[in-house]
Amino acid sequence: MVEKHTCTTLLVGKKSTLDGSTIVCREEDYGNAFDPQRFVYVKAADQPRHYESKTTAFKIDLPDDPVGYTSTPDADSSAGVFAAGGINEHNVAMTGTETITTNSRILGIDPFNSTDGIGEEDFVTLVLPYIKTAREGVERLGQLLEKYGTYESNAISFGDHNEVWYLETIGGHHWAAVRIPDDAFVIAPNRLNIADFDFAAADTACSADLKELIDQKQLNPSFDGHYNLRQIFGSQTITDTRYNNPRAWYVQQQLSDAPAGQPTDQDLPFICHPRHKLAIEEIKQVMSSHYQNTPFDPYEHDSVPYRSIALNRNLELHILQIRNNVPATIAGVHWLAFGPNAFNTVVPFYANVNDTPASYRDTPADYASGNMYWLTHTIAAIGDQHYAQARPLVEAYEQKVVAATRQLQRTTDHQVSGDDPKVQLTQANNQMAEIAMKEATALLGKLVKIAFGKAKLQY
Repeated sequence: MVEKHTCTTLLVGKKSTLDGSTIVCREEDYGNAFDPQRFVYVKAADQPRHYESKTTAFKIDLPDDPVGYTSTPDADSSAGVFAAGGINEHNVAMTGTETITTNSRILGIDPFNSTDGIGEEDFVTLVLPYIKTAREGVERLGQLLEKYGTYESNAISFGDHNEVWYLETIGGHHWAAVRIPDDAFVIAPNRLNIADFDFAAADTACSADLKELIDQKQLNPSFDGHYNLRQIFGSQTITDTRYNNPRAWYVQQQLSDAPAGQPTDQDLPFICHPRHKLAIEEIKQVMSSHYQNTPFDPYEHDSVPYRSIALNRNLELHILQIRNNVPATIAGVHWLAFGPNAFNTVVPFYANVNDTPASYRDTPADYASGNMYWLTHTIAAIGDQHYAQARPLVEAYEQKVVAATRQLQRTTDHQVSGDDPKVQLTQANNQMAEIAMKEATALLGKLVKIAFGKAKLQY
């Protein structure tokens, strides 16, 4: 199998956001510093009717009625598309995937299908073009998992204007999903995250035989008969206490109305309630976090024990927003940032478009100027080495870009007409990309001056 992405997911229900939107958010990491990413719009005509995985021998004929969707695939598609996430024409958001953990008990019963199963490479392409609601996304992916199996453990999330759903694969052919309450949020690192699970509830779904599997195979450690899927199917390792749990702890400390526990705790809550309604800016802030104002911040302390959300390995961050109280043509907003999250900014790209901006779309596999992926990595390479001086400059850059693009978004929202909205929205996205590229270039210039002044070769 291809060693792929280790990420962090954040989900927010519509009553927990400032403007009543649903949010499906994930930052995507990689096993080394570079795996260049693109931002594209896949037209219905370009969606394959026959699909073959490059990771396994999986093949399938796809329905002949797809819709278009935004996507953030790898620039180098030799190992597969890895579409990562997007919003389709029905204003349904999907992100896939969050790599999660499992244990040997379930894998001994239901092993992975490494021969012709499906996984991260495939999920978005197989599901997003064919669904009209978030719940339909859960159902379609669940059917595919049961029929074909998967070769890895993953979590996938869906959102529409009303609901947000979170699905985790279990073993090779099983799965479980939870509807996130409207007044709640979820922070999900690279572990199996679903805790208490009610098989009879309307806001849960799972493979048909999951409860029977647990009961017959004696997998439930609970004394009181409750089903905690994290305890039943997940891991409880030392690695979790260093790599996974601290990320959930930190975000809960920042956002939850009842933060508790320690960074290493194995039983941090799954469903949380925010202390106030959340804005996009706050979501971006926690997704850029590296334990600021704690003893675990690597920019403040020489030796730190915990993996943070912000890393040099961040590839892209998407905040998939489905807005309410606006026309459907402008409801989907694919907020996007490339590169390490401590040094980038999100831009609110409309999802209902014909194409994406060239500076975000045409990312080359090797380093080149003129595109946002490599520009952000250049900023991060210098900023990381001069963090104390870079931090206020990055903060000012981020605020300037988000303010300017929000202003453009407000203007476009009020001016867009019914004649050909995709053309207008595509043009607005191009303007947003120009703003972001201009300000990122200016920031790079400031950082070069700082680095040049600190050069060793002086006399």
